[in-house]
Amino acid sequence: MAVQAAIAALHCQATRAEDTDWPQILRLYDVLERLQPSPIVSLNRAVAVAMVDGPRESLALIDALAADLDGYHLLHASRADLLRRLGSTDMAADSYKRALELVANESERRFLQRRLREMQG
Repeated sequence: MAVQAAIAALHCQATRAEDTDWPQILRLYDVLERLQPSPIVSLNRAVAVAMVDGPRESLALIDALAADLDGYHLLHASRADLLRRLGSTDMAADSYKRALELVANESERRFLQRRLREMQG
């Protein structure tokens, strides 16, 4: 789909996450959510919201998806990152632990373990 390709292109254009055109990505996710609504699209949109508007509003969006995506490690990893950014280290650690229970990819597992250690130490 053209919208997904446009999102991918914007990610590829940036050399760092901070250089990404997050407002444009958010607008594209708004379109994608209307055209192909799904909990995964909504989760990705929530991440874009965090990059544009900060973690608090995004956290509410992610929490609203919890029932649909409880078994998806990226929901918990995203929630943990937002909580970390808000300074809620104990809650972030709990979300990192849940993500670790679900993750299958070894490099993602190492990343999540590193973040969990940061929250605990």
